[in-house]
Amino acid sequence: MKRDERIERHRMVEHQIRDRGVSDERVLTAMEAVPRHLFVPPDLQNVAYGDHPLPIGEGQTISQPYIVAVMTELLAIGPGDRVLEIGTGSGYGAAVLARLADEVWSIERIPAVAAQARENLRAAGVENVHVVVANGTLGLPDRAPFDGIIVTAATPSVPDPLFEQLADGGRLVAPVGGRDLQYLMRYTRHGTDIKQESWGGVVFVPLIGEYGWED
Repeated sequence: MKRDERIERHRMVEHQIRDRGVSDERVLTAMEAVPRHLFVPPDLQNVAYGDHPLPIGEGQTISQPYIVAVMTELLAIGPGDRVLEIGTGSGYGAAVLARLADEVWSIERIPAVAAQARENLRAAGVENVHVVVANGTLGLPDRAPFDGIIVTAATPSVPDPLFEQLADGGRLVAPVGGRDLQYLMRYTRHGTDIKQESWGGVVFVPLIGEYGWED
């Protein structure tokens, strides 16, 4: 029987995401709309909608769908927002963000991974994501400020340049902690003050760069 990815996406959203507490309908709609199977290697497409991360090459992974949804919901993106993503990976997270934001800038440090992400995004028909090869811990000061910044790799602390590039009222979501375990954090900027909130424990690949971990 031929697989129907639309049915698989619907089941993923209903059972892996909505049933576990993600309630923002815009996020749920975006998760159901993005063809996740186009963002994983061909030999893993048959398990693209499972409740787990998957390897994408170069020691990198595509995050578990539930984690993508939780981080996107925490970012609280508005239709006119500009978003910065640190860690493009396969491009899947950027594709989800692109359905919610006006414009997404995404930084990937590994050129081969960035090139594959661009191909994946083209295949999925995503046009409002710009993938840049750069040191993600430095952000993109020339494109700042951003209404939302999302870090998809583990960082010992949030790099100062990212806070500096966050707009007033903007939100930053990142896994913060050690290499083996992090806590999902949301920071909201109010003028010169930064409010922080903590969610549960998570495990991400390390953020490499000047303000992150050494390679």
